Amino acid sequence: MVNESRGIRAATAAAVLLVAAIAAVVSFVHIEHLAVTHGQITLAAVLLPVSIDGTVAAASLVMLRAARAGLGTPWLARLMLGLSVIATLTANLAYGARYGLTGSLLSGWPAVAFIGSAEMAIGMVRRTRKAAPAEAAGAGWTPVPADAESAAMAALRATLAAGNPLSGRQLETRFGLTRAQATRVRQLITAETNGHAPETT
Repeated sequence: MVNESRGIRAATAAAVLLVAAIAAVVSFVHIEHLAVTHGQITLAAVLLPVSIDGTVAAASLVMLRAARAGLGTPWLARLMLGLSVIATLTANLAYGARYGLTGSLLSGWPAVAFIGSAEMAIGMVRRTRKAAPAEAAGAGWTPVPADAESAAMAALRATLAAGNPLSGRQLETRFGLTRAQATRVRQLITAETNGHAPETT
């Protein structure tokens, strides 16, 4: 079941990436041609679709990283994603406008496919992270506390027992702790490991 699940995930990821790549290339051609025929020099015309669809990709990757880290979506990434989505849709639809409604719909599809593929990839990661605690509980693991410091302490205990304790920087990154909080967590677990009752506040 594990191998089958990994195979399905790999095939799904490959399909999403393939569709995104094809859509990105077609969208690039549309925007580049539109730019050339509307007063842009060659260099600007080539870079313009990269800046538009590149912003879609960049914002999606920022959101993906936040999802993987279990953090909230940065507002600037959400704003830039929205603006770049509007820009790429508008440019692709405008490219086919001279051929009527059908031309606009056909030209606009690559932008929709690219954006949809990026969002599906983010959704896959978020669902995987949500499913992980349930799978761990089913396997007999103790659920991770909702509080960030408590979760960090639980993780540090587990990694310490495994002989590979998390560093302060790892605690900060994975659980969104400040340096002072990460230091406190390490001090509490160190005191606990040494047989001293940890201080509480």
